[in-house]
Amino acid sequence: MPKMKTNRGAAKRFKITGSGKVVRNKAYSSHILTKKSTKRKRNLRKSGLVHSTNLKQVSKLMPYR
Repeated sequence: MPKMKTNRGAAKRFKITGSGKVVRNKAYSSHILTKKSTKRKRNLRKSGLVHSTNLKQVSKLMPYR
């Protein structure tokens, strides 16, 4: 069997913490920012965790995390 390939798009988007959780950046922060409140834009800058229901899908994309 050949080695599995890491999905490069996923590798750039997700990071694994020391405890094994998957960190992601939030969406909706790139354009049309005038109608969004300052508080909302500030919270979009922070990173979030991948939900437990999506962890299996993300870990399949990154087999050697």
